[in-house]
Amino acid sequence: MKSSQSAIALGSNLGDSQTILESALNTLAKTSGITLQAKSSWYKTAPVGPPQPDYLNGCALLEAQLTPQKLLETLLKIETLFGRTRQEHWGPRILDLDLLLFDDLILETPTLQLPHPRMRERAFVLVPLAEIAPDWVEPVSGIAIAQLLQAVDCSGVRRLMATD
Repeated sequence: MKSSQSAIALGSNLGDSQTILESALNTLAKTSGITLQAKSSWYKTAPVGPPQPDYLNGCALLEAQLTPQKLLETLLKIETLFGRTRQEHWGPRILDLDLLLFDDLILETPTLQLPHPRMRERAFVLVPLAEIAPDWVEPVSGIAIAQLLQAVDCSGVRRLMATD
């Protein structure tokens, strides 16, 4: 199977989020058929949804020799491995892994929509994604990530510094 480029978003706001996110990336990097190509800085972001702690978010670029569905299954398995339970829509979570982009594929199935349907309006996705893939063209809009970023309010997103 040929390799595909994909972009994922990572998030956590329960437990030691930075350690959880770094460990999830390490788990992904050790997964057969997946090569971790780049990762963004971590960003502290205001939550969307019910009252809850701030999130730590980031993005990563992967090269995968998997179908989009298999890659999604792998991400969901890693979430479960880290203790993710799905209780409250947009509620707090120990680990959230979202498949954002898969080459320039546009796909809509009952379990997977590519590109991710809400990524274009989410600064907590676009800020870290623009750091590592500014020129990637989002296939539905035909607009590069760096340009999409200019259209969103980034006030709730700040880069995590080593002293945080």
